[in-house]
Amino acid sequence: MKTNQSRRKFIATAVSGSVASVVAPMAFAGEQSEQNVVKPTIIPKEVFGANDRIRVAVLGVNGRGGSHIETVMKLASSENVVVAALCDPDMNVLQAKAKTFEEKFKQKVVIEQDFRKLYDSKDIDAVTLASPNHWHALHSIYACQAGKDVYVEKPATHNVAEGRKLIEAAYKYNRIVQHGVQLRSNEAVREAVQHLRDGLIGRVYMSRGLVFRQRADIGNKGISKVPAGLDYDLWCGPAPMVPFTKNLVHYNWHWHWNYGNGDVGNQGIHETDLCMWGLDVGLPERITSMGGKFLWDDCKEVPEVQTSVYHYPKEKKMIQFEVRHWHTNDEGGATVGNLFYGDKGYLVVKGYNEYESFIYTSGDNKPQDTSSGALPSRGGIQKGPSKKTGGEMELHVKNWFDAIRARDMSIQNGPVETGHLSSALAHLAAISCRLGAQLEFDPVAERFIGNQDANNMLTRQYRAPYLMPEKI
Repeated sequence: MKTNQSRRKFIATAVSGSVASVVAPMAFAGEQSEQNVVKPTIIPKEVFGANDRIRVAVLGVNGRGGSHIETVMKLASSENVVVAALCDPDMNVLQAKAKTFEEKFKQKVVIEQDFRKLYDSKDIDAVTLASPNHWHALHSIYACQAGKDVYVEKPATHNVAEGRKLIEAAYKYNRIVQHGVQLRSNEAVREAVQHLRDGLIGRVYMSRGLVFRQRADIGNKGISKVPAGLDYDLWCGPAPMVPFTKNLVHYNWHWHWNYGNGDVGNQGIHETDLCMWGLDVGLPERITSMGGKFLWDDCKEVPEVQTSVYHYPKEKKMIQFEVRHWHTNDEGGATVGNLFYGDKGYLVVKGYNEYESFIYTSGDNKPQDTSSGALPSRGGIQKGPSKKTGGEMELHVKNWFDAIRARDMSIQNGPVETGHLSSALAHLAAISCRLGAQLEFDPVAERFIGNQDANNMLTRQYRAPYLMPEKI
């Protein structure tokens, strides 16, 4: 793709007549004046040839990367995009995925273990990142420096300090960095947030995020040899290169601090993001989190059960966040989702694509006016607006492509700033939980107040040569 010419600019040029022969050749049958040029209101996508095609490399193909491949290829024809390369430090996984890709889509795909070679390639315009969490920010920043646009899975960062670096890189290199919280592109969820803004449930003062996912005992597999085909140095990247263990590769790194962030920083990023979006807040001033392991004696380091509270005293708002890992009840029909509470009712978001609302009513089923501070009279709860829609993943990736073509961050549904904030909220809870302390936080400076141990945990030690650039 020619990244210096957006589709918007191309259309403007085309209809002005300078390349009208491409889109309206019949207009030149007679005198070639601008008055005779038939200016189409919609230019067929066929006119955007291979030079305008967005060529995507998918990094990390064992888990979520498979969804990235499927989604981009579903959009291949309508959006003129293609998965051009697959990248993974495990050659066994890479070769298997390439074989599946070529059988399904009837086309060849480049495979490469080392992402740096793809970043150096002029044949790649954009990357989607589904590598382990400890790689997300570095992969994204290095991609921006290489002139590639980025779709990064949640969480966008592995620690708080990486967030500002990522934002700086996106703006300095004018790259479209989309955070993979696809619920932001779901029609029902967007409608739910608009209802919160419009006062459907009154003054919204609290949000609750739920991550009730069953996470079984994973045991402890001990130390073993590095499997043939795995570039373990690349897999570890900025993290310490400890002896190889199947406790980490390929999925259970989520439950070890050097690589993952527990479920609040895994599934929970969708919900932390929606908590902040719905409440219309940034980072909090006070954080307390508590949790632990109560059922399994396995090798996980992260808490399996965790309760976190984020306080916004100036805004008079609060976020509660709950992680449970085994059999439990739902809340308002949600096991993974969000609840919002206002003085006139509450709203439940279930997963990525559905919401329901409930309004407190008086005896005659009219919403009660509690603006004076009076207690609600005995009445009931009336079901309010609700909606369920799908297709959020395709919509979110399409939104990324639209922003790439327009070179316009303002039309993104999941801009880079949201990646920093929603990830940081999870990281703050992890720090509080690990230290066993309630923490005071300056959301402007993004530093803890009066706790150096907590401030030390805002970043990490990076293993050479996979370093966070001091100067972006």
